[in-house]
Amino acid sequence: MTVEDSRKLLPGTLYPSWVVFSTQQKLKWLNEELNKIWPFVNEAASELIKASVEPVLEQYRPVVFAALKFSKLTLGTVAPQFTGISIIESNEEGIVMELEMNWDANPSIILDVKTRLGVGLPIQVKDIGFTGVFRLIFKPLVEQLPCFGAVCFSLRQKKKLDFKLKVIGGDISAIPGISAALEETIKNAIEDSITWPVRKVIPIVPGDYSDLELKPVGTLEVKLVQARDLTNKDLIGKSDPFATLYIRPLPDQTKRSKTINNDLNPIWNEHFEFIVEDADTQSVTVKIYDDDGIQESDLIGCAQVSLRDLQPGKVKDVWLKLVKDLEIQRDRKDRGQVHLELVYYPYNMKDETPNPFKQHFSMTSLERTMTSNGNGSANKDYGRLSSRKRKEIILRGVLQVTVISGEDLPAMDMNGKSDPYVVVSLKKTKTKHKTRVVNESLNPVWNQTFDFVVEDGLHDMLMLEVYDHDTFSRDYMGRCILTLTKVLIEEDYTDSFPLQGAKTGKLKLHLKWSPQSIKRDSGEAA
Repeated sequence: MTVEDSRKLLPGTLYPSWVVFSTQQKLKWLNEELNKIWPFVNEAASELIKASVEPVLEQYRPVVFAALKFSKLTLGTVAPQFTGISIIESNEEGIVMELEMNWDANPSIILDVKTRLGVGLPIQVKDIGFTGVFRLIFKPLVEQLPCFGAVCFSLRQKKKLDFKLKVIGGDISAIPGISAALEETIKNAIEDSITWPVRKVIPIVPGDYSDLELKPVGTLEVKLVQARDLTNKDLIGKSDPFATLYIRPLPDQTKRSKTINNDLNPIWNEHFEFIVEDADTQSVTVKIYDDDGIQESDLIGCAQVSLRDLQPGKVKDVWLKLVKDLEIQRDRKDRGQVHLELVYYPYNMKDETPNPFKQHFSMTSLERTMTSNGNGSANKDYGRLSSRKRKEIILRGVLQVTVISGEDLPAMDMNGKSDPYVVVSLKKTKTKHKTRVVNESLNPVWNQTFDFVVEDGLHDMLMLEVYDHDTFSRDYMGRCILTLTKVLIEEDYTDSFPLQGAKTGKLKLHLKWSPQSIKRDSGEAA
């Protein structure tokens, strides 16, 4: 037993005997015991898998199929082999452990597929190769054998899943699209039925184990703001980018943005909402594609944000570098960047976490709008409002923008200097203001303030474009694009923003919000 493992065990607590084995002892014992009981596990697990997976297969059944069921399912004679084990948590409440498993299986799995044309296809699933990590939760610990009341199991990480499909007595490739549709259906079924945070609860000792079942813990608000410097996937013209976002990669839980045609620096400013089931382990993934119409879209790149990096109730504003594959850490190719704003709202914020929705906390204008029913009394927090209710809320007010200064702006003139000025505007209202020109400076100081009447603060954007002034023309130097999310929540802040489209340069700004909130009329467009 390692020192690390021993620290996780509590003196005086009754544990199963195998918990105190060394890592190698655990693996040897587990593999030996599994080989002994595999025939019985095979019989029981085959029935369990058939009963639990078959309805999920039906849920994700492609439209080209009229029916999709198992006609035969056994896991075969080869037991999986455990190659790694770690104790994640050990306390008086229970034990959480993770097992890495390899399985080169010889199952007998036959799917009975019926097409819309009435043709029946017996399809064999064969040559399964699997490597992954399973999480086992033993809770609660009890005094009678086997020392725990129930066990939960879940596929924590899927490292490899390979299998082949074969039409019995035929060639599956003779029917276009069948193989790809079935593979997608099987992978969706695995994701939805046993992939973490989904878990199966198996009672060992009679009792109520509803607290072990999967439950939503909060909502994640994601604003897809923009992307920049995307790789061009088109031979003629530019890419037509759109984005997909998800926490769990299931068809009904994946959000898609609109397509921006012929643009490598698209601005979406679209809002999406996700249910969070485990903020400690889940991540939100964004993938950017080039829309090719009826053809399969080309992946430009993808990025991911771990939810454990988010502070509850606080806006996280991030630019993420796009990579080809999230599993491959080294990707030196420049595929562009994507800009996200994220806010995580737990259903029950802990007392030590600043909760702006509690009455004793000093609330900002946005929070008062979201939590007040008109007479100042607190209502349900924004994280619990339905999407429809949120769309009924308009935030109107005055946005005060102070353009303080520029830093390290690009040189546009022959003398190594520039004559910069800034055009400040709102994307929706088209209102524009312009600073004065500062001659021959790469670090100009303006300290000029402009007021904007904002009609819809949740959906408008602040645009700042920097130009070099010449006598008969102007040269574009770069821009900053900001949503109003942060100023709506914080009301007043100062920050520096990098200049997009330029190799160097920043703008220092001060933003202040004065609210005038109203409800959207029922006939007004959302």
